[in-house]
Amino acid sequence: MTTRLEGKPVANALKHELVAAVARWQSQGVSPRMVTLLVGDDKASHVYAMQKARAALRLGIQFEIVQLPGDTPETDVARRVETFSRNQNVHGIMIELPLPQGMDSQRIISTIHALKDVDGMSPCHSFAKPSPDAALYPATPLACIRLLKHYGYPLRGRDVTVVGCGQTVGLPLIHLLIAEGATVVACHEYTQNVRAHLQRSDYAFVAVGKAGLITPDMVHGGLVVVDVGISQGANGEVAGDLHPQAAPLTRAYTPTPGGVGAVTTLQIFANLLHAMDMQQASGMLTVPSP
Repeated sequence: MTTRLEGKPVANALKHELVAAVARWQSQGVSPRMVTLLVGDDKASHVYAMQKARAALRLGIQFEIVQLPGDTPETDVARRVETFSRNQNVHGIMIELPLPQGMDSQRIISTIHALKDVDGMSPCHSFAKPSPDAALYPATPLACIRLLKHYGYPLRGRDVTVVGCGQTVGLPLIHLLIAEGATVVACHEYTQNVRAHLQRSDYAFVAVGKAGLITPDMVHGGLVVVDVGISQGANGEVAGDLHPQAAPLTRAYTPTPGGVGAVTTLQIFANLLHAMDMQQASGMLTVPSP
């Protein structure tokens, strides 16, 4: 029987961990604070920012959305980010993408202090770190790993196929999987036969954003599919990369919506608290004397 790997139970378990961690910081006189920068009027970005704001409120984390007009000069945006980076009371910074056309997103991201980059996008966060604890990784790949661990699916010694090698999901996910002891095959637009790789795999992580990409003939009864891809149809319906008819033919799969996405938002705040630990270890964050 196919198992549906819902994200909500994972998110609830993570929420309890985060509430406890926030309380520990607050007991030491430190209130975790995160700033999200919105440039322009991209509707999806605004929705994502508000989702994080609501989650932060439930966790007891201070959360600020800073919105700038789309025609704000790039230098002014970078200067604003640098100001937050220098602010000792700001522990995490995130840029909602996409930025307005013509703005160099990598330049803006690079102005975030490395230990405050809760989305793990700064160039200095090498995805080849020997341990994920030594860096800040993007939230979605971390959410994928957390979800599998929650449901008791081990990665060590398993054969894994990653379909989609983007900068924010696929590439960092590959390195996280290797750190977990998995043997990884990366499939991309030039891969000749994705099906052949999936047929030999125990796990598949799919992050392309093309509805129904993974069809019934590509999966098998022992395959666990973590579907990260998301796309929107003409009528506004949300779909994942795993075809609906393929899902019941697998060993287990994450639904879309209701799968990885439910964990990702909270994982961002787990990154914030991990960043604070790193800041304290480096001497950048100091706990007030009692």
